[in-house]
Amino acid sequence: MASAPCQFPRRCVRLLSWVPVLVVTAAALWSYYAYVVQLCLTTLNSTAEKGEVAYLAMFHVCFGMFSWAFWRSVFTAPSSPSKEFQLSSTDKQRYAQQDTLQARRRILVEISQELPVHTRSASGEIRFCHQCQLIKPDRCHHCSACQTCVLKMDHHCPWLNNCVGFSNYKFFLLFLTFSLLCCSFIIATVSPYFIRLWLGEYLSSSVKLHVLFLMLVSLMFFITLSFLLGIHCWLVTKNRTTAEWLSAPFFRHGPDQGAFDVGLKQNVRQVFGPQRRLWLLPVFSSHGDGQVFPLRRRAASDTPQALPSNTTYVDEEVKVMGELVYLKPLSSYV
Repeated sequence: MASAPCQFPRRCVRLLSWVPVLVVTAAALWSYYAYVVQLCLTTLNSTAEKGEVAYLAMFHVCFGMFSWAFWRSVFTAPSSPSKEFQLSSTDKQRYAQQDTLQARRRILVEISQELPVHTRSASGEIRFCHQCQLIKPDRCHHCSACQTCVLKMDHHCPWLNNCVGFSNYKFFLLFLTFSLLCCSFIIATVSPYFIRLWLGEYLSSSVKLHVLFLMLVSLMFFITLSFLLGIHCWLVTKNRTTAEWLSAPFFRHGPDQGAFDVGLKQNVRQVFGPQRRLWLLPVFSSHGDGQVFPLRRRAASDTPQALPSNTTYVDEEVKVMGELVYLKPLSSYV
């Protein structure tokens, strides 16, 4: 019974976390009503102007893709590390029995020898999550809001009430893209009628109000989304997450913000997948499993002890669990 009061604040926080999602949903539904009903079916239809059918068709395509990408971003659960990264019951017992920090570090290093992990903490230690009791794969972080470790975590988005990571980063990018496309289409098609409305051609105050707010909201989101999408497109080309942009990942040789940058083509394919026909569809097509990533030459050459025992060497390259990393020092390519 004592735990009931403790659970109540958490449930309230969980309910409140859906408010931003409801705000986005309400804004989208209102924009649909303002554009379809007030502009197309009321204004254009009453003035017998051409373009109503074309406007409606294009708007519904953009709005449909936006809605699809948005809900996939919201309801796609963040991916967590597999069981191989979790401590076994025996290892947990060994770890808990150690009295010194150094002894615990040695156990983590020993366990990590069989795992494809290259990143370290800022102090050079194996990255270990005490809440989830697992060794974090590369690019994995613990989300305090979702209470779990998230593979290739980018950030926690309150507008989606979800973590943006390996499982839904593509959906998030498409959500931004189609949102920007919707705003651009609305601005381009509403602008002529917006000017004419405020010159007094149409007298309906209801139409004026909706068109005014539709233009203002679309312009506001257009500016914001252009900036946000531009940043994330740049991050994709550099193969960085928002977390890695703000704080460079650490390796044995120190921080390296470009460690996962393996070239523009491969960087884009990691997010969108090898099949280009799926790039613009909110279906999962990202490459890999979110736990192992190709490394740039320097990062791989400085972490040989982290390679698993089943690693196979080919000339100056090494394949780890099917992924390609390079062992030739970066200085030899400069």
